[in-house]
Amino acid sequence: MDAIDIKILRELQENAKLTNVELASRVNLSPSPCLARVRALEASGCINRYVILLDPLTMGLGVSVFIQVSLEKQVEKALEIFQAAMHRYPEVMECYLMSGESDYMLRVVVEDIPAFERFIIDKLTKIQGISQIRSSFALKQVKYKTALPLNIPQK
Repeated sequence: MDAIDIKILRELQENAKLTNVELASRVNLSPSPCLARVRALEASGCINRYVILLDPLTMGLGVSVFIQVSLEKQVEKALEIFQAAMHRYPEVMECYLMSGESDYMLRVVVEDIPAFERFIIDKLTKIQGISQIRSSFALKQVKYKTALPLNIPQK
């Protein structure tokens, strides 16, 4: 990966709707080599997929909650059960297996407090093997970004 690839990735992270002609102009390439580079980045897995980012508030999802979950035992079967459940719940935006005091950290987005209560009671507490659930409500989003920090390689 060279400096031009990094420039392409930076531009696409900011706006994946750029046409190839616009992208080529921004990275100082002609369209054909630019498209070839984008296709190579896709083929290599650097570009995983193209998505649209929605504003949670305008979609009626005004409550963000971070949830720490501890399991009774951190054995393979318990991890598999928990992780499979997380994939079934659309309100779980992120789920990480953690080191430290809790086993998992979740970021959940819901409409309101009653919806969060339903998520906890109807879904999370029904998962076998959970020993503790601790929730923290996000009061304000100070920073949110999806673009990875990319540095141009030094020669």
